[in-house]
Amino acid sequence: MQFNYNTIYKIYIKKLLIGLLSQVIAIIILTESSSAQTTMYPKTTGYLSFFNPVGTWNKEKFTSNFSGVYTLSFPFGVNLLKSDKFGISFEIAPAIRTENNVSKVSSVNFHPGAMFCFKHGFTFIGRMAFETNGRFGVTPVFNKVLIKGKDASFFASVPFPVRFGNNIPSSITTGLQFGVSF
Repeated sequence: MQFNYNTIYKIYIKKLLIGLLSQVIAIIILTESSSAQTTMYPKTTGYLSFFNPVGTWNKEKFTSNFSGVYTLSFPFGVNLLKSDKFGISFEIAPAIRTENNVSKVSSVNFHPGAMFCFKHGFTFIGRMAFETNGRFGVTPVFNKVLIKGKDASFFASVPFPVRFGNNIPSSITTGLQFGVSF
C-alpha cells in the first residue's frame, strides 16, 4: 500500500484550520455582547491568531503558498493601548513550513509595531520584522474587528510582509490573518 503524503498533509492542515476556527467561534459565542462603558487607559489586551499567506512576489517570480510548499504562521501578542486612537503592539509569530513531506518551524518573527485605531473597528498597524531565518523588514497590517464581545473579539487582518536580507531577493507577501483578542 502506497501513501500519498501530500494528501495526508492537506488533510492534516485542513483539520488544524477547522479546529482553530471552531475554538475561535466557541470563544465568540461564549462571550456576551459589548455594553456601553468607559475604557480606562492605559489598557493591555492580548490576542491569538493564525496567518495563512496566499503568495509571495520577488524580482524573480511569484510563489503560491499552495504549490509544493505550505506555510502557516501563528501570531500572538500583547497590545498596550495609550488611548482609543493609539497603542503599541508586541507580537511573536512562529511559522510552520511543510515541504517534501517534512513539517518544521521554519522561523520565528519578532514583530513590534505602532497601532493607529480608527472608527468602526478599523486599525492600521505598522510593524518592524526580525525573523530568526535572517530576514528582516516591515509589515503594514490592515485590521478590522468583525465581532466585538465583552471579553473577547474576533478580528481579520490583511498583512503585507516586506522582507529583505539573508542573500535572498527582496519580497512582498500577502495573506489572511484571523484571530481572537481578549
